[in-house]
Amino acid sequence: MSKKIAVLGLGAMGLPMATNFAKTFEVSGFDPVAKRVVLANDAGIKTASSARDAARGADFVVLAVRNQAQLDNALYGDDGVVDVLDEGATIILTSTVGVEVAENAEAPLMEKGIGLVDAPVSGGPVRAGEGDLLVVVGAVPEVYERALPVLDAMAGTLVKVGDASGKGQAMKTVNQLLCGVHIAAAGEALALARKLELDVEQALNALMAGAAASFMLGDRGQRMLDAYGDEDVEVKSRLDIFVKDMGIVTDAAKAVGLAVPVAAAAQQEYLIGVAQGMAAKDDSSVIRVIAPEA
Repeated sequence: MSKKIAVLGLGAMGLPMATNFAKTFEVSGFDPVAKRVVLANDAGIKTASSARDAARGADFVVLAVRNQAQLDNALYGDDGVVDVLDEGATIILTSTVGVEVAENAEAPLMEKGIGLVDAPVSGGPVRAGEGDLLVVVGAVPEVYERALPVLDAMAGTLVKVGDASGKGQAMKTVNQLLCGVHIAAAGEALALARKLELDVEQALNALMAGAAASFMLGDRGQRMLDAYGDEDVEVKSRLDIFVKDMGIVTDAAKAVGLAVPVAAAAQQEYLIGVAQGMAAKDDSSVIRVIAPEA
């Protein structure tokens, strides 16, 4: 296809998404971190020296940013892309930033003739590279239809949950409640197995074969066991991302008057991890919060 996609943010999710898009579309990427640019170039992705250069002439801008501050900077900062996008361009927001942030972002973009697709993703870097993500979408119908070829390329499962930005974030908030709880629970379970003097590798395999299995246990479990040794665990998702995400979860629940005590307890484990200097470590390192001797 002749459509051009600019991927802004070539981190753990943005880079594999870019390599997947490059199978079908013309792709340009940008990341402010030099190491990520090198990795992108090594993967065959054409990179630009600035976000604006990457986005100039793009039909779609895929944002894979960490939080609201990075989103605002990508759109309207010194290197913000809004002013260089043509009318009819579409921004696809793949990050978890919260309902209100996505809702507030839509109208100013629409006034400039730029569409916004609220499309947070779930599934991890491997599935991102395979185009097999869960993508939950909130977007006005005409913008959704325009972006559908790109969304289809990203998704193994594509679910449109509403006709306005913010609905995708709402669904992702529910998703992150479970993900955050499952990771924390997996850490506690494996730490308990070790304290009970079980073979933890065997315990992990047994758990994954039974009713206690979960995606997060299977995906994070081995990395949690690696954290007990001296191995450097590859950072696929930073621990402080779940501080942000669980904050979004608990704030959303508070806003609608819903108690989420299990999610709140998991949030505290991630906060303790940050306080112990683990913010930039893989989120599987949360096991060290309740097993600091690891």
